[in-house]
Amino acid sequence: MALVVAQEVPTSSTMALPHGPTGVAEARRRLRKELCANEVPEPVVDDAVLILSELLSNSCRHARPLGEDEASAGGGSGIRAAWRVDEDGLLTVEVTDGGGPTRPLPASPSLTARGGRGLGIVRSLSLRWGVRDAPGEVTVWAMLAVRSRHARRDDLAPQIDIPIDFADPFEDLP
Repeated sequence: MALVVAQEVPTSSTMALPHGPTGVAEARRRLRKELCANEVPEPVVDDAVLILSELLSNSCRHARPLGEDEASAGGGSGIRAAWRVDEDGLLTVEVTDGGGPTRPLPASPSLTARGGRGLGIVRSLSLRWGVRDAPGEVTVWAMLAVRSRHARRDDLAPQIDIPIDFADPFEDLP
């Protein structure tokens, strides 16, 4: 007789990371592993990993570490990354830090700019995204659909009805 033990796969996870690029790869690997274990479709996993990378990179570049105001000079406690899949099949990815001098907003960088596209990418890949403030911390979050019953991000774009008469452009041709 074989004994089979079911392994509990978490539907949510939180991890503390150092404020800097060193923990980003580990967070991406862990997110990918946990979402795949929960049978999240691969395209959603890829989008979630990219969103997490963008949010962590922005946090490292533009924000203070958590607890910097209370900690001794130079010592903050870092960044917190979290994700969860709720019972409705929505995946939320979030990054919490100590905030920065400006509020996180998508930019409109020039074609030659080296950066400034991160939150635009997050906005494009997610159903919704936002910023939540709490004393001493700022959380940027993004939500993705795991199950097909939720609208895809393409379905959320405003539909513009432009009547097109394909014969018009060819009327002047011989």
